[in-house]
Amino acid sequence: MIRVLLVDDQALFREALATLLATRDDVVVVGEAGDGEQAVRVAAEVAPDVVLMDLRMPVLDGVAATRRLRAEQPGVQVIALTTFDDDEDVFAALRAGAVGYLLKDVSSARLLEAVHAAARGESVLQPSVAAKVVARVAALPDAQRRPQPLVVPLSERELEVLRLLADGRSNREIAGHLFLAEGTVKNHVTNVLAKLGARDRTQAALRARALDLI
Repeated sequence: MIRVLLVDDQALFREALATLLATRDDVVVVGEAGDGEQAVRVAAEVAPDVVLMDLRMPVLDGVAATRRLRAEQPGVQVIALTTFDDDEDVFAALRAGAVGYLLKDVSSARLLEAVHAAARGESVLQPSVAAKVVARVAALPDAQRRPQPLVVPLSERELEVLRLLADGRSNREIAGHLFLAEGTVKNHVTNVLAKLGARDRTQAALRARALDLI
């Protein structure tokens, strides 16, 4: 069972999320919080696997709460779930340790997929957010880009996909090798390209080698 903590200052939205997650047999909502301070306190009590975290809340905002959660409970995976995708919010949340960033208009299927991915230690980025990561990395001068750590690190699964991608494997071949659905591999490739700031698979492989990732 994936243990989920819901953090949002809107009770109605938390209720809707809880109802959605209750449709799954492998997910259980273990707690709710209406602000970041309460989220940190409740997380210490219920030990969630995944936290769905709003960013703009009273008392303690979602970025600060994410930072504290990651420091106090490194095993907890946080997905920012918010209405806003401006650069300041996006990169603040990712730097604080969020493994995902989704907007509240995300489909229920995508949200459930994100919860499972986060529980596996993988990241999920809204397409608009992935584009921002690409733009941020691409804007760096080559001299800074090569040795500099990634804005968002690759998960172990994404590294596996990257290594096979660099070997010239297709999505179907990667899926067969890793026993994954082809659609899941496609999502991983999208995230890998975004995190590396690469336009295509070839550029991703080149940048990965320059950064000693493969």
